[in-house]
Amino acid sequence: MSAPAREFQIPEPVYLGLAGLGAAAKRGLGDPALAELVMVRASQLNHCAFCLDMHLSAARKGGESQERLDLLAAWEEAGDAFTERERAALALTEAVTVLTDGFVPDAVYESAAAHFTEAQLAHLIAAITVINSWNRLMVARRTAPGETAWHS
Repeated sequence: MSAPAREFQIPEPVYLGLAGLGAAAKRGLGDPALAELVMVRASQLNHCAFCLDMHLSAARKGGESQERLDLLAAWEEAGDAFTERERAALALTEAVTVLTDGFVPDAVYESAAAHFTEAQLAHLIAAITVINSWNRLMVARRTAPGETAWHS
């Protein structure tokens, strides 16, 4: 049984600010399919059902295969299902999302830096930061998948 949603609304300036930042980060990354993989992976780690529902749907609409989406939670063990560039982005997503050691390990950052330009890397980190913010807002609110009345 799921817990009842909390009734607070995400204020419009917060909603619009995060939406704008997310759109800018995705544009700057320049790889919509990879952006959705990052959104899904962070949302898996943060247990955000609302964002998982949204970004899995967007990934499928963008042409992502169901097989790769099924393997995303175990991407490190998925053989060649993901490219080296995608694997570097997913490792960075996990490092930024979890921050187990309180920082992003140098090896993870350096691997990502080897696959992205400086600008793309900055946009990737911004995209990871934005989805983590959305995840935390939606998890704190207990927003159910598909819910539409969550912002003012």
